[in-house]
Amino acid sequence: MTTKVLLVGESWVTSETHYKGFDQFGSVHFHLGATPLVNALKGSEFELTYMTAHEAADGFPFEMEGLDEYDVIILSDIGANTLLLPPAVWLQSKTVPNRLKLIKAWVEKGGGLLMCGGYFSFQGIDGKARWRRTAVEEVLPVTCLPWDDRVEIPEGTTPDILMADHPTLAGISGEWPVMLGVNEVELRERDDIDVVARLPEDQGGHPLLVTGKAGKGRSAVWTSDIGPHWLSPAFCEWDGYGKLWKNILGWLAAKD
Repeated sequence: MTTKVLLVGESWVTSETHYKGFDQFGSVHFHLGATPLVNALKGSEFELTYMTAHEAADGFPFEMEGLDEYDVIILSDIGANTLLLPPAVWLQSKTVPNRLKLIKAWVEKGGGLLMCGGYFSFQGIDGKARWRRTAVEEVLPVTCLPWDDRVEIPEGTTPDILMADHPTLAGISGEWPVMLGVNEVELRERDDIDVVARLPEDQGGHPLLVTGKAGKGRSAVWTSDIGPHWLSPAFCEWDGYGKLWKNILGWLAAKD
């Protein structure tokens, strides 16, 4: 059985200015941040649609029928403004459906939602991701902080596994490769929430992988990246990398 997954975000454009003595010139680069995940899911039972950040402004569905085409939605490194301010609103002052409320309703009627970490996930760099106190946050198993929530770990870290028998960790054993950062979040106080993995206590004990329920649906957070820079190259090449994502997506798509 094929599980249809929509990955939203994980792209950006870099504009650079080069100075060489008296002269200067500019260059622009487009980056895709989800290549390790895309490669890990190739040939699997997970059919991935990759909607880049700039495509999502107009391309993310405005109606429930569009979301119903998918079993799981991943929001990764994309701020709330991209879905709140499509061109029709930002440039033409028209009204459109609130897609954050649409996501919440979709999860509550049985969808699976995953938010992954990054500079524009949760509250993000300088607090600009702005997922705090949104409808999307309401269906996550964690809440966002009201400020810049990045936890940079240049010395590296490996997680403490609290629930080795959780379905999201099936077939994964041994020491995990190094990670370089996470978004700090706060756990909701609910009985249906499982903290599967977290950072070591001496590095804050921050949640890393948390699962929960929302209405008839399921939600989860992975507070680190899905690729560099917070995930090291060794992590992305690790045998457990593909297993981890397939397990998470499988858990989110399952029905109670």
